[in-house]
Amino acid sequence: QVHLVESGGGLVQAGGSLRLSCAASGRTLSSYSMGWFRQAPGKEREFVAAVSRSGGYTFYVDSVKGRFTISRDNAKNTVYLQMNNLKPEDTAVYCCAADSGVQSIVSVTVKEYDYWGQGTQVTVSS
Repeated sequence: QVHLVESGGGLVQAGGSLRLSCAASGRTLSSYSMGWFRQAPGKEREFVAAVSRSGGYTFYVDSVKGRFTISRDNAKNTVYLQMNNLKPEDTAVYCCAADSGVQSIVSVTVKEYDYWGQGTQVTVSS
């Protein structure tokens, strides 16, 4: 089992940047592919980005491609989401998640992930 804690959220103006961190404790993070999801008020949880166990493969939702970068440091048991050129529509609670499955390099649906953090609020003002 792994415990995930996000940090780095906050209030930023449109065009600004934030870097989210997801720190893991318990089982080593290299056992999991990792993802970031977000949920805005009144909306369903949405996939944002995922990274493979080694960090060598990443995948993004189209709306963040070219603006967000997911990465991981397995030695530090931490996953990151660098968010640049933020837009008001990026406002949401961002959660990291861990997937222990081996069927695919990365996963993009909520049901494929086994462990979730509590989330960190990101608010982008116009």
